[in-house]
Formats: sequence, C-alpha cells, structure tokens
Amino acid sequence: MPLERIHKLAFKASEATHCAEDQGKFWEMHDRLFENQRALEPWSAHAEALGLDVAQFDQCMSSGKYTDAVRKDMAEATKAGATGTPSFVVALTNPDDPTKVEGVTFIRGAQAFPAFKAQLDSALSAADAK
Repeated sequence: MPLERIHKLAFKASEATHCAEDQGKFWEMHDRLFENQRALEPWSAHAEALGLDVAQFDQCMSSGKYTDAVRKDMAEATKAGATGTPSFVVALTNPDDPTKVEGVTFIRGAQAFPAFKAQLDSALSAADAK
C-alpha cells in the first residue's frame, strides 16, 4: 500500500520490489529500500547492491510492467478496508474449504501486542465454538 501522499517515491519503490522479484529478490529489495528510505534513487544502485542483472531491472522499472498490478493491489486493499500501512488481517480459513476465510477483522496502524492478542483470541474462540 504505497502511500504517495506521504512519500513521493513509495509507488516506484513498490514497483522496484516487483522488478526485483523477477530475479528472485523481492524481500531483499523490500528490506533494502526500507533501510534506505532517504536515498531511494537511483534505483539501479539498489539492484546492483543486491547482485541483480541491472539492465533487466532498469528495463522493468522503465517499462511500467508492474504499474497496473500495484494499482490493483492498492484498490483491493482499500476495498477490503485497509487505509494505510501497517494494516493486518485476522481471519480463519474455512475447514471445509481452505480457499475461503471467515471472521475477517482488521487491525489498523501500529498497535501494541494486547491489540493483536485480543483479536487472535477472539478468532480462536469463534473457531472453537464451531
């Protein structure tokens, strides 16, 4: 959920993680960009530092290959109730159909452990009641 209102390069950073994913380094790029939020550009420097094929990465970044996918993810997150980051979803899979979830709740924003514990305990109690 890149929040461009807060960080003008957030959307491009999201695209960079997907371009890195093409070369098997999504999380490495994700972590690197979070560690270097004040020095995101040039993007290719991060690709080089991670040992990516820089030409392939640069081509991906300039092509807009993941623009629509990132926008779609943002729309889905908004539709589901996420308003920013961090947002957490607590849900249980349906035991009869594990592709479906039940009892979906959101934890919005940075919260202390008791907020997570309360939501998880509630979900587990509901599951035990079935």
